[in-house]
Amino acid sequence: MGGSGRRFLEHMSDVYVEAYGPTMEEAFKEAGLALFDVISDTRDVRPDIEREVCAEGFDMESLLYNWLEQLLLLFDLDGFLASEIIVHGIERSGENLRIRATVRGERFDPSRHKHGIGIKSVTYALMEIVEDEVKRVRFVLDI
Repeated sequence: MGGSGRRFLEHMSDVYVEAYGPTMEEAFKEAGLALFDVISDTRDVRPDIEREVCAEGFDMESLLYNWLEQLLLLFDLDGFLASEIIVHGIERSGENLRIRATVRGERFDPSRHKHGIGIKSVTYALMEIVEDEVKRVRFVLDI
């Protein structure tokens, strides 16, 4: 498994995702894109609007959870779908870790965007952070 990417793993009732890349920033980017892939087909989303997204956590698991929750809120509150994500960095900020990113996309338009699966919430279920040569994150989305 080289480069960056994401895949959906088998789960009985929810969406189980593995995202990976050469850096943790790439793995988090792929995790965010996977979330939007569940909501709609991101290939149909134009990167016309830019939003800045930040999240904090006390460890990598809480950072991943809060990151995905911020992205889900973009859709739930604003109908925003992302097709591009640029993670500027994951850094220590005092006691916490912090991720900063730019997301590009547009508002959901039912006449152009396929409606995928509704996500109720991000969960800690089966969450894994692997920091080997290839950085990997796994998480479950409650649908």
